[in-house]
Amino acid sequence: MDQYFKSYEELDVHQLMLNDKVRTLAYKNAIMNSKHMFQDKIVMDVGAGTGILSIFCAQAGAKMVYAIEASDLVKLTNEVVLENKLSDKITVIHSKVEDIDPNNFEKVDIIISEWMGFYLVHEGMLDSVLFARDHFLNENGLLFPSVAKLYASPCQLPSMYDFWNDIYGVSMKCIGKEYRETKSMKPEVLLVDEKDLLAEGKLLAWMDLQCIDVQELDHLGGEEYVSVCNKSGRYQGICIWFAVEFPDGSELSTSPFDEATHWKQTAIVLPNDLEVEESEPVAFKLELARNSPKPRQYNMELILLDALEVEHEVPCPCHTTKCIVMRTYIEEQTDNQAANK
Repeated sequence: MDQYFKSYEELDVHQLMLNDKVRTLAYKNAIMNSKHMFQDKIVMDVGAGTGILSIFCAQAGAKMVYAIEASDLVKLTNEVVLENKLSDKITVIHSKVEDIDPNNFEKVDIIISEWMGFYLVHEGMLDSVLFARDHFLNENGLLFPSVAKLYASPCQLPSMYDFWNDIYGVSMKCIGKEYRETKSMKPEVLLVDEKDLLAEGKLLAWMDLQCIDVQELDHLGGEEYVSVCNKSGRYQGICIWFAVEFPDGSELSTSPFDEATHWKQTAIVLPNDLEVEESEPVAFKLELARNSPKPRQYNMELILLDALEVEHEVPCPCHTTKCIVMRTYIEEQTDNQAANK
Protein backbone atom coordinates (compact mmCIF):
# COMPACT_ATOMS: atom_id res chain seq x y z
CA MET A 1 0.00 0.00 0.00
CA ASP A 2 1.27 3.48 -0.95
CA GLN A 3 2.66 5.33 2.10
CA TYR A 4 0.33 8.21 1.25
CA PHE A 5 -2.71 6.01 1.82
CA LYS A 6 -1.14 4.38 4.89
CA SER A 7 -0.91 7.83 6.50
CA TYR A 8 -4.70 8.12 6.29
CA GLU A 9 -5.14 5.08 8.49
CA GLU A 10 -4.00 7.22 11.44
CA LEU A 11 -7.12 8.21 13.38
CA ASP A 12 -5.41 11.37 14.65
CA VAL A 13 -5.42 12.65 11.07
CA HIS A 14 -9.18 12.18 10.80
CA GLN A 15 -9.85 13.69 14.19
CA LEU A 16 -7.90 16.76 13.09
CA MET A 17 -9.98 17.08 9.91
CA LEU A 18 -13.33 16.34 11.53
CA ASN A 19 -12.54 18.75 14.34
CA ASP A 20 -12.01 21.48 11.74
CA LYS A 21 -15.44 23.08 12.06
CA VAL A 22 -14.92 25.48 9.15
CA ARG A 23 -13.99 22.66 6.78
CA THR A 24 -16.62 20.13 7.84
CA LEU A 25 -19.55 22.55 8.11
CA ALA A 26 -18.66 24.14 4.76
CA TYR A 27 -19.21 20.75 3.12
CA LYS A 28 -22.29 19.91 5.18
CA ASN A 29 -23.95 23.25 4.49
CA ALA A 30 -23.13 23.12 0.77
CA ILE A 31 -24.72 19.66 0.58
CA MET A 32 -27.77 20.42 2.70
CA ASN A 33 -28.39 23.70 0.88
CA SER A 34 -28.40 21.71 -2.37
CA LYS A 35 -30.82 18.92 -1.47
CA HIS A 36 -32.61 19.43 -4.77
CA MET A 37 -29.34 18.55 -6.54
CA PHE A 38 -28.81 15.37 -4.47
CA GLN A 39 -32.38 14.06 -4.41
CA ASP A 40 -32.44 10.55 -5.95
CA LYS A 41 -28.96 11.05 -7.47
CA ILE A 42 -25.97 8.72 -7.67
CA VAL A 43 -22.92 10.14 -5.86
CA MET A 44 -19.24 9.18 -5.76
CA ASP A 45 -17.18 10.24 -2.74
CA VAL A 46 -13.49 10.12 -3.74
CA GLY A 47 -11.23 9.53 -0.75
CA ALA A 48 -14.14 8.96 1.62
CA GLY A 49 -12.08 8.57 4.80
CA THR A 50 -14.43 8.12 7.75
CA GLY A 51 -17.40 8.47 5.39
CA ILE A 52 -18.84 11.67 6.79
CA LEU A 53 -19.34 13.34 3.40
CA SER A 54 -21.02 10.20 2.08
CA ILE A 55 -23.38 10.29 5.05
CA PHE A 56 -24.19 13.96 4.46
CA CYS A 57 -25.04 13.12 0.82
CA ALA A 58 -27.30 10.25 1.86
CA GLN A 59 -29.03 12.49 4.40
CA ALA A 60 -29.57 15.05 1.64
CA GLY A 61 -31.54 12.49 -0.37
CA ALA A 62 -29.00 10.73 -2.59
CA LYS A 63 -30.26 7.39 -3.92
CA MET A 64 -26.81 5.77 -3.73
CA VAL A 65 -23.38 6.94 -2.60
CA TYR A 66 -20.23 5.09 -3.57
CA ALA A 67 -17.64 5.80 -0.87
CA ILE A 68 -14.25 5.15 -2.47
CA GLU A 69 -11.39 4.71 0.02
CA ALA A 70 -7.96 3.22 -0.79
CA SER A 71 -6.64 2.84 2.76
CA ASP A 72 -7.46 0.09 5.22
CA LEU A 73 -9.60 2.61 7.10
CA VAL A 74 -12.51 1.17 5.08
CA LYS A 75 -13.15 -1.35 7.84
CA LEU A 76 -14.13 1.52 10.12
CA THR A 77 -15.87 3.40 7.31
CA ASN A 78 -18.20 0.43 6.88
CA GLU A 79 -18.88 0.36 10.61
CA VAL A 80 -19.73 4.08 10.59
CA VAL A 81 -22.20 3.49 7.75
CA LEU A 82 -23.81 0.61 9.66
CA GLU A 83 -23.89 2.64 12.87
CA ASN A 84 -25.85 5.35 11.07
CA LYS A 85 -28.21 2.79 9.44
CA LEU A 86 -27.31 3.86 5.90
CA SER A 87 -25.96 0.61 4.42
CA ASP A 88 -28.85 0.60 1.94
CA LYS A 89 -27.70 3.97 0.54
CA ILE A 90 -23.91 3.89 0.92
CA THR A 91 -21.61 1.31 -0.63
CA VAL A 92 -18.03 1.43 0.62
CA ILE A 93 -15.44 0.38 -1.97
CA HIS A 94 -11.87 -0.45 -0.94
CA SER A 95 -9.89 0.77 -3.94
CA LYS A 96 -8.06 3.61 -5.57
CA VAL A 97 -10.52 5.26 -7.91
CA GLU A 98 -7.98 4.76 -10.72
CA ASP A 99 -8.20 0.99 -10.23
CA ILE A 100 -11.97 0.80 -10.74
CA ASP A 101 -12.99 -0.44 -14.18
CA PRO A 102 -15.30 2.17 -15.76
CA ASN A 103 -16.84 -0.53 -17.92
CA ASN A 104 -18.17 -2.29 -14.82
CA PHE A 105 -19.35 0.77 -12.94
CA GLU A 106 -22.40 2.96 -13.42
CA LYS A 107 -22.08 6.65 -14.19
CA VAL A 108 -22.68 9.04 -11.30
CA ASP A 109 -24.45 12.39 -11.10
CA ILE A 110 -22.22 14.03 -8.50
CA ILE A 111 -18.60 13.65 -7.41
CA ILE A 112 -17.74 14.96 -3.98
CA SER A 113 -14.30 15.00 -2.43
CA GLU A 114 -12.27 16.84 0.18
CA TRP A 115 -9.06 16.66 -1.83
CA MET A 116 -7.31 19.89 -0.83
CA GLY A 117 -3.86 19.80 0.74
CA PHE A 118 -1.53 22.51 2.01
CA TYR A 119 -1.27 25.35 -0.52
CA LEU A 120 -4.22 23.61 -2.24
CA VAL A 121 -2.40 21.05 -4.38
CA HIS A 122 0.03 19.35 -1.96
CA GLU A 123 -0.72 15.60 -1.89
CA GLY A 124 -1.89 15.61 -5.53
CA MET A 125 -5.30 14.18 -4.73
CA LEU A 126 -7.01 16.42 -7.26
CA ASP A 127 -5.57 14.12 -9.94
CA SER A 128 -7.80 11.32 -8.62
CA VAL A 129 -10.87 13.56 -8.60
CA LEU A 130 -10.25 14.55 -12.23
CA PHE A 131 -9.76 10.89 -13.14
CA ALA A 132 -13.13 10.12 -11.55
CA ARG A 133 -14.69 13.06 -13.41
CA ASP A 134 -13.37 11.86 -16.77
CA HIS A 135 -14.38 8.21 -16.30
CA PHE A 136 -17.45 8.13 -14.05
CA LEU A 137 -19.31 11.45 -14.13
CA ASN A 138 -22.39 11.92 -16.29
CA GLU A 139 -22.13 14.55 -19.00
CA ASN A 140 -24.09 17.13 -17.00
CA GLY A 141 -22.84 15.95 -13.62
CA LEU A 142 -21.63 18.17 -10.78
CA LEU A 143 -18.46 18.44 -8.73
CA PHE A 144 -18.43 19.44 -5.05
CA PRO A 145 -16.40 21.68 -4.90
CA SER A 146 -16.54 22.99 -8.47
CA VAL A 147 -13.96 25.82 -8.47
CA ALA A 148 -10.61 26.23 -6.73
CA LYS A 149 -8.53 29.42 -6.34
CA LEU A 150 -4.99 29.98 -5.11
CA TYR A 151 -3.81 33.37 -3.76
CA ALA A 152 -0.56 34.96 -2.63
CA SER A 153 0.33 38.20 -0.85
CA PRO A 154 3.48 39.83 0.53
CA CYS A 155 3.40 39.62 4.31
CA GLN A 156 5.18 40.14 7.59
CA LEU A 157 6.26 37.03 9.53
CA PRO A 158 7.05 38.24 13.04
CA SER A 159 7.22 34.68 14.38
CA MET A 160 10.17 34.06 12.06
CA TYR A 161 11.92 37.36 12.65
CA ASP A 162 11.23 38.82 16.09
CA PHE A 163 11.81 35.83 18.36
CA TRP A 164 15.61 35.82 18.09
CA ASN A 165 15.97 39.54 18.74
CA ASP A 166 15.59 39.23 22.50
CA ILE A 167 15.90 35.87 24.29
CA TYR A 168 15.44 36.78 27.95
CA GLY A 169 17.56 39.85 27.43
CA VAL A 170 20.11 38.16 25.14
CA SER A 171 20.33 39.12 21.44
CA MET A 172 20.58 36.16 19.05
CA LYS A 173 20.02 37.90 15.70
CA CYS A 174 22.85 35.92 14.13
CA ILE A 175 21.01 32.66 14.92
CA GLY A 176 17.80 34.22 13.64
CA LYS A 177 19.47 34.94 10.30
CA GLU A 178 20.66 31.33 10.01
CA TYR A 179 17.21 30.10 11.08
CA ARG A 180 15.48 32.10 8.34
CA GLU A 181 17.92 30.95 5.68
CA THR A 182 17.09 27.37 6.63
CA LYS A 183 13.35 28.05 6.68
CA SER A 184 13.48 29.80 3.29
CA MET A 185 14.42 26.50 1.62
CA LYS A 186 10.90 25.06 1.89
CA PRO A 187 7.35 26.34 2.47
CA GLU A 188 6.29 26.84 6.07
CA VAL A 189 2.76 25.97 7.26
CA LEU A 190 1.64 28.44 9.93
CA LEU A 191 -1.08 30.91 10.83
CA VAL A 192 -0.59 34.40 9.40
CA ASP A 193 -2.48 37.19 11.15
CA GLU A 194 -4.57 39.29 8.79
CA LYS A 195 -2.86 42.43 10.10
CA ASP A 196 0.45 41.05 8.82
CA LEU A 197 -0.69 40.94 5.18
CA LEU A 198 0.87 43.88 3.35
CA ALA A 199 -1.36 43.86 0.26
CA GLU A 200 -4.43 42.28 -1.29
CA GLY A 201 -4.02 38.72 -2.46
CA LYS A 202 -3.00 38.10 -6.04
CA LEU A 203 -4.80 35.28 -7.84
CA LEU A 204 -2.14 32.72 -8.79
CA ALA A 205 -4.51 30.12 -10.20
CA TRP A 206 -8.23 29.77 -10.93
CA MET A 207 -9.42 26.26 -11.68
CA ASP A 208 -12.78 25.25 -13.10
CA LEU A 209 -12.83 21.65 -11.94
CA GLN A 210 -15.54 20.76 -14.44
CA CYS A 211 -13.13 21.18 -17.34
CA ILE A 212 -9.52 21.64 -16.18
CA ASP A 213 -7.07 19.09 -17.58
CA VAL A 214 -4.80 17.21 -15.20
CA GLN A 215 -1.72 18.37 -17.17
CA GLU A 216 -2.61 21.96 -16.27
CA LEU A 217 -1.83 21.10 -12.66
CA ASP A 218 1.85 20.49 -13.46
CA HIS A 219 2.58 24.24 -13.35
CA LEU A 220 0.62 26.88 -11.44
CA GLY A 221 1.35 30.59 -11.21
CA GLY A 222 4.51 31.69 -12.98
CA GLU A 223 3.35 35.16 -13.97
CA GLU A 224 4.92 38.43 -12.86
CA TYR A 225 2.80 39.97 -10.11
CA VAL A 226 2.80 43.51 -8.73
CA SER A 227 1.26 43.93 -5.28
CA VAL A 228 0.71 47.43 -3.88
CA CYS A 229 1.28 47.65 -0.14
CA ASN A 230 -1.76 48.95 1.73
CA LYS A 231 0.35 49.73 4.82
CA SER A 232 3.93 50.35 5.82
CA GLY A 233 5.80 47.43 7.32
CA ARG A 234 8.46 44.81 6.84
CA TYR A 235 8.28 42.57 3.79
CA GLN A 236 9.33 39.20 5.22
CA GLY A 237 7.63 36.59 3.10
CA ILE A 238 4.84 35.53 0.77
CA CYS A 239 1.63 34.20 2.30
CA ILE A 240 -0.30 31.62 0.24
CA TRP A 241 -3.88 30.47 0.80
CA PHE A 242 -6.75 28.94 -1.16
CA ALA A 243 -10.51 28.94 -1.47
CA VAL A 244 -12.94 26.50 -3.08
CA GLU A 245 -16.48 27.18 -4.29
CA PHE A 246 -19.43 24.80 -4.30
CA PRO A 247 -22.24 24.67 -6.87
CA ASP A 248 -24.62 26.39 -4.42
CA GLY A 249 -22.33 29.46 -4.47
CA SER A 250 -20.90 28.95 -0.98
CA GLU A 251 -17.15 29.05 -0.34
CA LEU A 252 -14.58 27.43 1.93
CA SER A 253 -11.66 29.83 2.38
CA THR A 254 -8.33 29.49 4.17
CA SER A 255 -7.58 33.23 3.94
CA PRO A 256 -6.05 34.97 6.97
CA PHE A 257 -9.22 37.10 6.96
CA ASP A 258 -11.38 34.03 7.61
CA GLU A 259 -11.68 31.66 10.55
CA ALA A 260 -8.64 29.40 10.83
CA THR A 261 -8.68 25.86 9.42
CA HIS A 262 -6.32 22.91 9.86
CA TRP A 263 -4.68 23.95 6.58
CA LYS A 264 -3.65 27.27 8.17
CA GLN A 265 -1.68 29.24 5.56
CA THR A 266 1.55 28.48 3.74
CA ALA A 267 4.41 30.98 3.81
CA ILE A 268 7.59 31.34 1.83
CA VAL A 269 10.07 32.91 4.24
CA LEU A 270 12.52 35.53 2.97
CA PRO A 271 16.01 35.22 4.50
CA ASN A 272 16.15 39.02 4.93
CA ASP A 273 13.34 41.52 5.38
CA LEU A 274 12.73 44.71 3.41
CA GLU A 275 11.16 47.91 4.71
CA VAL A 276 8.15 48.91 2.61
CA GLU A 277 5.86 51.93 2.67
CA GLU A 278 2.15 52.32 2.07
CA SER A 279 1.40 52.50 -1.69
CA GLU A 280 4.81 51.00 -2.54
CA PRO A 281 4.72 48.35 -5.30
CA VAL A 282 6.28 44.96 -4.63
CA ALA A 283 6.91 42.62 -7.56
CA PHE A 284 7.48 38.88 -7.55
CA LYS A 285 7.18 35.76 -9.64
CA LEU A 286 5.92 32.62 -7.93
CA GLU A 287 5.62 29.27 -9.65
CA LEU A 288 4.52 25.88 -8.34
CA ALA A 289 5.84 22.96 -10.38
CA ARG A 290 5.00 19.34 -9.78
CA ASN A 291 7.93 17.35 -8.43
CA SER A 292 8.19 14.57 -11.04
CA PRO A 293 9.95 12.03 -8.77
CA LYS A 294 7.34 12.72 -6.07
CA PRO A 295 4.22 13.79 -8.01
CA ARG A 296 2.18 14.35 -4.85
CA GLN A 297 4.51 17.25 -3.99
CA TYR A 298 5.33 20.56 -5.64
CA ASN A 299 8.47 22.64 -5.88
CA MET A 300 7.99 26.36 -5.32
CA GLU A 301 10.20 28.98 -6.92
CA LEU A 302 9.94 32.58 -5.72
CA ILE A 303 11.80 35.33 -7.58
CA LEU A 304 11.75 38.89 -6.23
CA LEU A 305 11.54 41.41 -9.08
CA ASP A 306 12.15 45.13 -9.51
CA ALA A 307 8.67 46.66 -9.41
CA LEU A 308 9.76 49.46 -11.75
CA GLU A 309 10.61 46.96 -14.47
CA VAL A 310 7.37 44.96 -14.31
CA GLU A 311 4.13 45.98 -16.01
CA HIS A 312 1.53 47.28 -13.56
CA GLU A 313 -2.23 46.89 -13.71
CA VAL A 314 -4.23 49.82 -15.07
CA PRO A 315 -5.23 51.68 -13.02
CA CYS A 316 -2.61 50.91 -10.39
CA PRO A 317 -2.87 52.52 -6.91
CA CYS A 318 0.90 52.59 -6.29
CA HIS A 319 2.95 55.74 -5.69
CA THR A 320 5.17 55.58 -8.78
CA THR A 321 4.99 58.63 -11.05
CA LYS A 322 3.87 56.60 -14.06
CA CYS A 323 0.88 55.14 -12.21
CA ILE A 324 -0.08 58.49 -10.63
CA VAL A 325 -0.12 60.10 -14.09
CA MET A 326 -2.19 57.23 -15.51
CA ARG A 327 -4.72 57.42 -12.64
CA THR A 328 -5.05 61.19 -13.08
CA TYR A 329 -5.61 60.77 -16.83
CA ILE A 330 -8.30 58.10 -16.30
CA GLU A 331 -10.05 60.26 -13.69
CA GLU A 332 -10.04 63.26 -16.04
CA GLN A 333 -11.46 61.19 -18.90
CA THR A 334 -14.16 59.82 -16.60
CA ASP A 335 -15.04 63.33 -15.41
CA ASN A 336 -15.20 64.63 -19.00
CA GLN A 337 -17.47 61.78 -20.08
CA ALA A 338 -19.77 62.42 -17.12
CA ALA A 339 -19.89 66.16 -17.91
CA ASN A 340 -20.80 65.51 -21.56
CA LYS A 341 -23.78 63.28 -20.72
